[in-house]
Amino acid sequence: MKEFPARSGAALERSAAGRLRTWLPTSRGWAPAEALAAWTLAGPAVLFLLVLFLLPVTGVFVIAFTDWQFGARSLSFVALANFREVFSDAGFRASLLNTIFYVLTVVPGTVVSGLLIALLIEGGKSCRSFYRAIHFLPFMATITAMAIAWEALLHPTIGLVNHALAALGLRAGNWLRDENTALPVLASIGIWQNLGYAMVLFLAGLKSIPQDLYDAADIDGADHGFDRLRTVTLPMLGPVSMFVVIVVALKAFETFDTVKVLTQGGPGHASEVLLYTLYRESFEYLHTGYGAAVAVVFLAIVVTLTLVQARAMDRTVHYQ
Repeated sequence: MKEFPARSGAALERSAAGRLRTWLPTSRGWAPAEALAAWTLAGPAVLFLLVLFLLPVTGVFVIAFTDWQFGARSLSFVALANFREVFSDAGFRASLLNTIFYVLTVVPGTVVSGLLIALLIEGGKSCRSFYRAIHFLPFMATITAMAIAWEALLHPTIGLVNHALAALGLRAGNWLRDENTALPVLASIGIWQNLGYAMVLFLAGLKSIPQDLYDAADIDGADHGFDRLRTVTLPMLGPVSMFVVIVVALKAFETFDTVKVLTQGGPGHASEVLLYTLYRESFEYLHTGYGAAVAVVFLAIVVTLTLVQARAMDRTVHYQ
């Protein structure tokens, strides 16, 4: 058998360094072959990011400072006139307050309900897969089809909800046409829709908690269910909880389909949210410059609240 000469440690290091130099950048930049390979791999993603995100966002910011209307061949620069109109508009203020109410209802309701159901399923002994599938189905359903189904259920005369209330001796109502109930009903549908997503994430977080921590808690005297939940489960679910809160909050801010199908923002402005205001002004009334200003304000609010929320929750999260 042919024997290969042994190589010293220094020779091996030089060989490894030579291989590293074939793909690591030098002080003068990437070599042509490596640069070509990098741009070939990253090029499609960069192109899609530019075409589908950066250019539209830039266009919205530019249009927000003009009086352009959809379909018009000319435009004029109006500086901050659109933004002054936005903040002086009573309809915009109503939709902003409705959006805040919707988010403050959907996020806690989804997180608490998702965690409770996850704990019940994880603590159960049978039919876990069935219960997971049942609770996750609403998240998989088409939003428009789901909204139409809820419209039938909430119908004031033939809806099953009013029939069930009447059978229990409770007062029925026109839930989607009453100013006092339209927005809370939409928020309840939002909780129902996002519940399965939160549940699945919490189930994954529960399975990642080491059993050793529960054994240590039992030794320390935390042997009751609430004590284990308070001392082990909730602290270890910190990263998952932060992710769920941020994602559900973003989805709540972006609600549009249920409002469009069920209430069209009515009655009056009782259930109108920011995205529906943006849609109505831009595509129904063709006030494109005003709609772009609403979009800029909406984006600023969402980004600011998301960053503040992430920073505040990150201080209370215990990472494993």
